Amino acid sequence: MKKITLTLLGLVAVSTTAVAQQEVKFGPKAGVNFANISGKDAEDNKMLIGFHVGAFAEIKFNDKFAIQPEILYSAQGAKQESSQTIVGVTTSSETTAKTSYINVPIMAKYYVAPSFAVELGPYVGFLMSADAESKTTVGSVTSEREMDIKDSTNSIDFGVGVGASFNLDNGFFIGARYNLGLTKLGKDSSQTVGGMEVSTEALDTKNAVIQVGVGYKF
Repeated sequence: MKKITLTLLGLVAVSTTAVAQQEVKFGPKAGVNFANISGKDAEDNKMLIGFHVGAFAEIKFNDKFAIQPEILYSAQGAKQESSQTIVGVTTSSETTAKTSYINVPIMAKYYVAPSFAVELGPYVGFLMSADAESKTTVGSVTSEREMDIKDSTNSIDFGVGVGASFNLDNGFFIGARYNLGLTKLGKDSSQTVGGMEVSTEALDTKNAVIQVGVGYKF
């Protein structure tokens, strides 16, 4: 985690040093999230629609290359549904995991054309909240439950984003990005059973979020 933090700080420092002599634009951005969970232990998950909102600074070094640090509030998560029938009785369940992060991406942008850019870069996310809602129906009886799962969720999410943006002449732009988490969502745990400590490794599940949004450059 130290190496990740130092790398991000180094990128910010390099960007800041160059600000005085480069073209810099600021602005807000917002849009919709199509969030899901990836990884070998992620099974039968469905997308959860959320949103992101925040601000950015585009530091343009020349006509082709720019660095764009951002700070975004991002609502993410995933759904899981299952159903089975035993002796004529149908049992169905639906679980929705909702997480929210303050994400700080630092994107390197390459302008293929004056109005079109592709981007790639790392991001670090700081967990703000994590909740799970479950709904179980057995026959005609339905029960619901809500849980706070923040303590069992990793507080830091590190990953990589890749995307593209189309810039309009009036300062507005439209962008799309795919954020792939590289950090497991859950924490490893341990407990004492019969005087022995038993460790459990977190499931291999990670954030996977498609973001589509708009912004404005001042």
